[in-house]
Amino acid sequence: MTKTMFLPLLLLHQSTAAASTSVSTECTVSTMDDYPVPVRREVYGDGRIFDISHRYTMDMPSWERKDGLGRFLWLPASMKNGSLANNSLMKLPTHSGTHVDAPGHMIDRYFDAGFDVDTLDLEVLNAKVMESLKIPKGVRRVLFRTLNTDRRLMFKSEYDSSYVGFTTEGARWLVKNTDIKLVGVDFLSVACEDHMVSAHLEFFESREIILVEGLKLDDVPTGIYNVHCLPLRLLGAEGSPIRCILIK
Repeated sequence: MTKTMFLPLLLLHQSTAAASTSVSTECTVSTMDDYPVPVRREVYGDGRIFDISHRYTMDMPSWERKDGLGRFLWLPASMKNGSLANNSLMKLPTHSGTHVDAPGHMIDRYFDAGFDVDTLDLEVLNAKVMESLKIPKGVRRVLFRTLNTDRRLMFKSEYDSSYVGFTTEGARWLVKNTDIKLVGVDFLSVACEDHMVSAHLEFFESREIILVEGLKLDDVPTGIYNVHCLPLRLLGAEGSPIRCILIK
């Protein structure tokens, strides 16, 4: 299958405008006779806040696996078994679901030098975005919605190697001809299967471009947003799960 470079959905750029957010003070109090049911949402604040991170499940896709991610959460300390509190144990690859890549992911000398997710620029990961069809000079952040979203590849257990991703030439063009410092995509890799290493190297060599992979963009209308993405501070890790939201 021929792989082509993405058409952009959202373009991200620097902004000096401060974004204000409000926190609801409403809560629900249950009695011992109640059976509360949790509400899981993708959109908050009357359509103002969009969670563009995928929920971690056992059957979400994982690298080159046919049966999905598998079990990643255990409960070694349980109140039902006499423990004072419930305390879970989590184990999963750092490049699962919505995640961020550090330069050491594909360049070993950067890994040895300590260029891990704890060294990524949080200013690049938190900025204002605008919708456009081109990538003009001055734009520093861009999210790509592709056929991966339309095909719902992130909702299938089996890893699908036919996903849309950057070729080496496409990555090189973006690096050399734009001012982009953050690239966000809607599958597990920014690079297509046939250009897995070489396209990553084009992005990572300068250590200035941050890759955010596995975004959930299917329910996000075009428009102007603030984007906020924060990785875990995992010292020595070349990747990290990340929570990303868009705020109008």
